[in-house]
Amino acid sequence: MVRRGAFRLDVALSAAPGEVVALLGPNGAGKTTALRALAGLSPLDGGRLRLDGEDLAPLPAERRPVGVVFQDHLLFPHLSALDNVAFGLRCQGVPRREARAEAARWLERVGLAEHAAARPRRLSGGQSQRVALARALATRPRLLLLDEPLAALDARTRLETRATLRHHLEEFEAVAVLVTHDPLDAMVLADRLVVVEEGRVVQTGTPGQVARRPRTDYVARLVGLNLYRGTASGHRVHLDDGAAVVTVPEDLSGEVFVAFPPSAVTLHRERPTGPADVSNVWRCRVAGIETHGDRVRAELTGRLPLAADLTTVRAADLGLTPGGEVWAAVEAGRTHAYPVEAGPTHAPPVEAGPTHAPPAS
Repeated sequence: MVRRGAFRLDVALSAAPGEVVALLGPNGAGKTTALRALAGLSPLDGGRLRLDGEDLAPLPAERRPVGVVFQDHLLFPHLSALDNVAFGLRCQGVPRREARAEAARWLERVGLAEHAAARPRRLSGGQSQRVALARALATRPRLLLLDEPLAALDARTRLETRATLRHHLEEFEAVAVLVTHDPLDAMVLADRLVVVEEGRVVQTGTPGQVARRPRTDYVARLVGLNLYRGTASGHRVHLDDGAAVVTVPEDLSGEVFVAFPPSAVTLHRERPTGPADVSNVWRCRVAGIETHGDRVRAELTGRLPLAADLTTVRAADLGLTPGGEVWAAVEAGRTHAYPVEAGPTHAPPVEAGPTHAPPAS
């Protein structure tokens, strides 16, 4: 547990050797605070932190077997790429020649051997990120922390560097914790996601599990789904606000979530009729329109606020404009309902489980 004024971070983390865990959450959720606590940059106000069976809480940051890759890389501007990588080893007491030889091997591994003599100002963003990664890995940490490692890169460099980072994380034998706000980074790089909101864990699971069954509005937006909560009776779900009923393919009873992608929503000028399943039909008002290439995202309000994706041609045919009215339809087969399981609403104090044990169930 970590307190910062009125804010309280109260989460549990446990990971096995070779596992990459991504911390996801909105701004102010506590992701960076958790990372700082793991690194020893912020003291715990309660709970425990164990790695390989050792209690890390009493150890200062410089004595922890932890490597950190920061968002802005934090390379020493007066040192070459080689000496930046060798810096951590020198701090561990490794002789200069040996440290530089090991740093050269790491630069070769990340594809920067020819840039060993270059100072940070001569490196691109992607190259600087790889130097920072090599510096963190050269000390052979038992815990690798990555704080938004790709956030400062442009789109093309991000794509290439993400692939490089994934390769090195696959070879990393200890535990890696990634903090990111980018769902693609998390889905590609992590084995398991831990979603944090307001200092608490709200959902955990593999990327596939979280994407298929979001449990908060934040997670639903993250994975691009419309999400609602209600009470199921057979194939019908009465939403909590009482404004709408959704027909679903599942036969369920009790509290459930209902989710469907914006691409499942079709828009019409008149109420759709015909042999197809039109039971999920609502009259809506266009609140906003965003264009992404040849696709349009329409934000709709009404009995059931939702997002709909359609082609620019279809949007033009409908004459979509903010404030205009349309009918929205979703086939029951495109929806997905699942029980509201008891998700984590209160977690034990911050803990990084021993890396020689399986993750806590």
